[in-house]
Amino acid sequence: MACARVPLDEQQVTEPGPLGKERTLPALHPERAEDRCFVPYKPPPEEASPAEVEEFLERAKFITEDLEWLLALPHDKFWCQVVFDESLQRCLDSYLHHAPRGLDLAALPSSPAVADTQRSVHKAVFLTFLRMATHKESKERFITPAVFGEIIYENFLFDIPKILDLCVLFGKGNSQLLHKMIENVFTQQPSYYSDLDETVPTVLQVFDTILDKCGLQCEGAAAMEPMKLNAHKQPTAMTMSQQDLADLIAYLCDSTTTIHAFLDIFPAACSSFYSHGFISRLTSFYETAVPDLEKAVRKRNFDHKSLQDDLWKRLSHSCRKMVEMTHLLLHHTCLQPILEGRENMQTSSEELLQHFTSFLPEKRFLSDYDEQFPIADDISLLQQALPVIDETRTSYLLQGVESAWDSVGRRKPQIQSKTSSSLLSNQGAVGGATAAAASGGFKAPEVREPEGAEAMLEVPHKGNNGAVCPVSGAELESLLSCIRDLLPDLGEGFLLACLQEYDYNSELVINNILEDRLAPNLDKLDRAMPRPVKEELPSVLNNRSNVFDDDEFDVFRRDQVDMSRIWKGRRKGESAKELLNDKQHIEDQRARYQAYETVVDEVIIEHDISLLQQALPVMYPPQIYVYVQTAVNFYEKVAEPVVFSPLVDLFYTTQIYLQQTQLLLGLTFIITERVNYRRILYAQRVS
Repeated sequence: MACARVPLDEQQVTEPGPLGKERTLPALHPERAEDRCFVPYKPPPEEASPAEVEEFLERAKFITEDLEWLLALPHDKFWCQVVFDESLQRCLDSYLHHAPRGLDLAALPSSPAVADTQRSVHKAVFLTFLRMATHKESKERFITPAVFGEIIYENFLFDIPKILDLCVLFGKGNSQLLHKMIENVFTQQPSYYSDLDETVPTVLQVFDTILDKCGLQCEGAAAMEPMKLNAHKQPTAMTMSQQDLADLIAYLCDSTTTIHAFLDIFPAACSSFYSHGFISRLTSFYETAVPDLEKAVRKRNFDHKSLQDDLWKRLSHSCRKMVEMTHLLLHHTCLQPILEGRENMQTSSEELLQHFTSFLPEKRFLSDYDEQFPIADDISLLQQALPVIDETRTSYLLQGVESAWDSVGRRKPQIQSKTSSSLLSNQGAVGGATAAAASGGFKAPEVREPEGAEAMLEVPHKGNNGAVCPVSGAELESLLSCIRDLLPDLGEGFLLACLQEYDYNSELVINNILEDRLAPNLDKLDRAMPRPVKEELPSVLNNRSNVFDDDEFDVFRRDQVDMSRIWKGRRKGESAKELLNDKQHIEDQRARYQAYETVVDEVIIEHDISLLQQALPVMYPPQIYVYVQTAVNFYEKVAEPVVFSPLVDLFYTTQIYLQQTQLLLGLTFIITERVNYRRILYAQRVS
């Protein structure tokens, strides 16, 4: 076994050979690598058949399982596999080449299963490159820095194109972690800086290629070259085929997005681009190519409207990234020394003013740049930091900016100017950059969320990749899983203590563990400490006490509730018309008075009614006497014999319509008794 606290490149291991005899080999040896075939990656199919989807899912599953197996290997086994397994490098390279970028049409997966599988592959690839860029995982597992730099350089584990692809694919949401990863690669192997210097001319050649395809010529170094004899036969953006135009704009969009992501994540590379005159070449290309491409996209007749919209979106995105690239280069090479108060402040300010002056002939670029990053703010910063700046020169620059706006036929937006102190951020402002406002008919796309492969890695973050305390259970599990994928030998209890110590910032935890800079209280803990068991508190629902317990709406004790009794919002009351039309009380009283409808005896009324008249004032109060007297007078006017049933019906009808008055109820009762009394008198007289 390997010895503790000895670099991996110096370790020797003893293990059985092919014939069973023990042998001693270096820890990094080809025969220690496992025989495993990593399949190449293919992007998700677009509008594919079920068979193609199944093929993608199966291939992606193989890749995910193989990379997870690789990440779970011990330190020495992992590096043997990485260094000596060529199929692994082909698999990783294929993902960097074919993984969908943010604006690709294939960025939107065709099904949830495809999206989940793509996300799993994306995460596994990122963690693999992250571990490959780490030379020290712990005190016992590390590689000598010089040897580490030689291993990754000589075996092409990293190169400039790979680093560019890593930035554009994984930069969104992981910029800080990716910055540390790339910085460690460049620090341990300075030869990458030389490779970067050799790469910049190739990047500049991209702009020349696009101009050549459009039949244009950039003002600058290429302008000194003799024109080719067949140059006049070159197709232009207006005459080339739709497919060629689409490929050209896609090429421009991918190139500008990739370069911007690299400069944004690794600002140390800005000096290499700056030294090759990248700013002047970029601004000249912008002024020459962008108007021509915009005109072609705007005025050509396309077979599909969606293609025209997609090309305009990509072109607008490219314009914005070119403006932001220029700002990044100026910020890290000219503005940053001024903000930090370095000794070369005077030189940096002079270079900044020279660049602004060189922008004046590029009217279109200058107006777009000033819209996104107001030049007046930078000049104000210079005047505050260096009061000796020539005011005549600054006034000339500001007038030139206003002239640029006028020359392109646009009005400068009246927005609150941003202070240059905000330039301390490595990421440029994301505002509207583009030529869309000048062209009309189209609008630049709004700031979008990450799409495609660059959004597949979902790591909880604070700022770029941390979490804020307190975190939910799901977020905590995600943080622990993210760290354990990279450091599988650490216990969850130890990682949980580290997260609590560093405010649940996973990047800071990983960085301090790898660099062995943990806090003293964490360094004393057992790194294999398991996660403490959390006691679940009993539910309080069964022990609660409430005045509404067991009522008709207690959903904790009832399975069914009368929903007709439940009103959402304010219940509407009955109107006056509905109240008057309600005759239910009449039906309730009808049966009571139907008993009197059967009285059919004929009674002959004599003129002895005086007895009743004399008895009434004594038997009843004066108020009732008036009504009764009126009824008696009515009886006297009726010819004998009188049938009593109509009289009862009369009072029955009166009672129905006036029953709400208690006095009339009493009257009905009195009249009924008087009728009975008269019947008794009549019976006596007859007898």
